[in-house]
Order: sequence, then C-alpha cells, then structure tokens
Amino acid sequence: MSDRSHPAPGPVRRRPVQQRSLERYGRILDACAGLLDEVGATALTTKEVAQRAQVPIGTLYQFFAGKEDLLAALATRNLDHYLQRLDARLAAAAPVGPALFADLAVEEFVAMKRAVPGFGQLDFGLAGPAVPTGVRDDRYLLDAGVDNNTAVALRLQALGGELFRAGDPTAVMLTLRVALEAADAVLKLAFRESPDGDPALIAECKRLVRGYLAQQPSAR
Repeated sequence: MSDRSHPAPGPVRRRPVQQRSLERYGRILDACAGLLDEVGATALTTKEVAQRAQVPIGTLYQFFAGKEDLLAALATRNLDHYLQRLDARLAAAAPVGPALFADLAVEEFVAMKRAVPGFGQLDFGLAGPAVPTGVRDDRYLLDAGVDNNTAVALRLQALGGELFRAGDPTAVMLTLRVALEAADAVLKLAFRESPDGDPALIAECKRLVRGYLAQQPSAR
C-alpha cells in the first residue's frame, strides 16, 4: 500500500546523529510542543523552549536558526508521525478504497488533535490565523518550495500508492490538494466549535471528502 518516499524535511542547521544529540533534539521538540499548548505560538520563545528541554540555549541554536526553524521541525515530525500512524491503520484495514482512505485520514488527524501535545496549535502548519514574530511565512513550514497543504498532499499521494496513480498525475495532485484544503477548513471549524472537535462537523468533513473523491476519475 505505502510508498515511504517523501520530500526533504524542514530546515535544521545540524541534523543529530549520535544518540545523545538525538535525545536532546527530541527533548527540544517535546518542550516546544508542550509550551505551544501552554502559551501558544505567538508567545513561544526559544529561550523558554531551551529551559523546558533542560539544554543550553546554544545547544538549541546548534540545531535551529530560530523560532521558525524550530516550528518547522516540529511540524515535520508531526507529519511523519501522522503518516506512520495512518499507514498502520491502512494496513490493518486493507483492502482500502478512496472512501475508506479519506475516513481514516480524517480520523487519525482528529485523534492526534485530541491527544498529541502541541498538535492543536501546530499540526502541519500553524492552526491559528496570526503569524508569530520570528516566522516569515507559516504557509511554507514543511517545504520552502510548496505550501504546507501541497506538501501534505504529496506525502498522502505517496502513502496511498495505487489509489492515486490512475490518470494524469497533475489531475491527481489537484484532486488531493482540493480535498485537503476542504478538509482543513472544516476541521479548523470543528475544533473552533469544541476543544475535542465538534462530532457533527467531523462527520460532515468525512462526508464531504468521500463525496468529492467519489466524483474524481483520478481517485479509484
């Protein structure tokens, strides 16, 4: 089912290799996620993240040039974890058609919104409308070359494998981008209505995406 190829991750000054560096890197991202829930993206500072992670500020700057790079790395990790979890659900549910793929993709996103630290503030991009100080353009956190939703669509296309390989690749990507933009808008509304996501709006999101994909020859 899955194809694990994907674009290069977000900007990191020095990618950790040794175990000690990997642990520090993970602690920094964990601290960032926890603080996002407490203070939000606008008030978040690299100094507070370093203090929460119990690392010197210089260590944080060894990995990240600043706040934008830190958020980009966390968004990239969020997407990686989301795709791993979705892949496991797809494997357990096989065979999977476009409708079930859409349902599981929405359900896993909702599950992470409810349970994963920081995911409510920063999933694969900033969830709020305000762009914090120190962030040039939050629409390109995952990949400097394409906007966040396009980057996610590319990864979902790879994960879906044969489901999204019929017909013109440009048409397939357009279908996924439209489906993702629509789902993103409805799910943002669902989580504005309720901290756990309004169930009626989540159900409507699934119905909307299923119906749209069913009408597209590029998704079979």
